[in-house]
Amino acid sequence: MNSLKILAILNNLKEVILGKDHVLKNVLICLLARGHLLIEDVPGVGKTSLAKALAKSLDLSYKRIQFTPDLMPSDILGINIYDRDSGTFVFKKGPIFNHIFLADEINRTSPKTQSSLLQVMEEGELSTEDNHYILEKPFMVLATQNPLEYQGTFPLPEAQLDRFLMRISIGYPNKQFEIQILKENYGYDKLDTIDSVISKDEIIEMQNLVDNISVHEDVMTYIVNIVHTTRTNPDLRLGASPRASIDLLKASKARAFVEGRHYVIPDDVKSMVVPVLSHRLIPSSEAKIDGKSMDVILHNIVNEVFIPVIVND
Repeated sequence: MNSLKILAILNNLKEVILGKDHVLKNVLICLLARGHLLIEDVPGVGKTSLAKALAKSLDLSYKRIQFTPDLMPSDILGINIYDRDSGTFVFKKGPIFNHIFLADEINRTSPKTQSSLLQVMEEGELSTEDNHYILEKPFMVLATQNPLEYQGTFPLPEAQLDRFLMRISIGYPNKQFEIQILKENYGYDKLDTIDSVISKDEIIEMQNLVDNISVHEDVMTYIVNIVHTTRTNPDLRLGASPRASIDLLKASKARAFVEGRHYVIPDDVKSMVVPVLSHRLIPSSEAKIDGKSMDVILHNIVNEVFIPVIVND
């Protein structure tokens, strides 16, 4: 039954994003792992359409905010407004009080506003002067940034990047799919045809099932060995944090679930290494000079670490 639901969600996402099946699967994995997603990509490849399609498929509330230098924390979180009738201040909730929140071009706003959003991402709750609010589950932030534009931007520091479970890139479609996009008018028009295929409660139930996915101790050791190797590798100036180990485990469990298994195998871990770790690491000066990309560095690390042989009944 769960496999049919997962297939239905992915088919819905394919209605607006063509030829990127592995990317769409990672988006779903991130959601099932209760994580937040950073999409680093050029404009016009369907980031907003992807977020809307995900919200519609899951029958979840959705809000998109364009981040700008003058955006204030209250524009995201909410603000106290004076009520003449009661003579008191009433908290008006901001757009963050939605299940799916799209922070478009997050690196264009000030560090103060970035921090206010990332605090809510980490804790899933916020406090005002008078009340404490817990955001309704499921809750997922999708943030986008353009990797090519640096003027007028405020790059996220490493401590804040660490709050995102994954970083992905949609990338350009190949010629075949781009011709199909032109022929069939893919994009916002396709969004009108998308119906919800799963309820909010069913998503939460699936997240709970992911939590209970079995993980052999050797697989946990494999995860820790990969993360520890990032801290000693000469191509890296900053290695992955313990939070990265936790997130790599969560993502591996979610991938196993999406693949229809009740246990994690090393291939689950290997496939999650790049999206989960790449944005948390800083290459060394020598690696930059040699032109080594983060993907190449991580692939080399994975090839160095012993892969356990797991036998599951």
